[in-house]
Amino acid sequence: MRILIVNGPNLNLLGRRDPGLYGTRDFDTYLQELRRRYPDVDLDYFQSNVEGEIIDELQRADGCCDGVVLNAGGYTHTSVAIADAIGAISVPVIEVHISCVLAREEFRHVSLIAPKCKGTVMGFGLDSYRLAIESFR
Repeated sequence: MRILIVNGPNLNLLGRRDPGLYGTRDFDTYLQELRRRYPDVDLDYFQSNVEGEIIDELQRADGCCDGVVLNAGGYTHTSVAIADAIGAISVPVIEVHISCVLAREEFRHVSLIAPKCKGTVMGFGLDSYRLAIESFR
């Protein structure tokens, strides 16, 4: 099984950015934990602060991955283009959020990508990624 994890803007700052909300672990350390936990799963990883690069990576996943775990960050609430890319590919996508976006600012309550995704996991910290991976098993 091959799963692609895609992180959007500012998620390269995990461990340093607002640790009270996002925790103190960086994503590279957590990714190694996931790889140890799922040795039978090929976990690919991509992070970008650039909307078009995220779209390109989603399109590349089509036909070569069994699933995509996507934390689009702020683009969740603004990117029609990412939503369209998800809708255009056949690989299932799980939307992930570290925090519970519904408990945060009102503008975060609307996800433009959710209607195109297989499901959404939010509010479980970095463990949200593990739960999304479990959904593909």
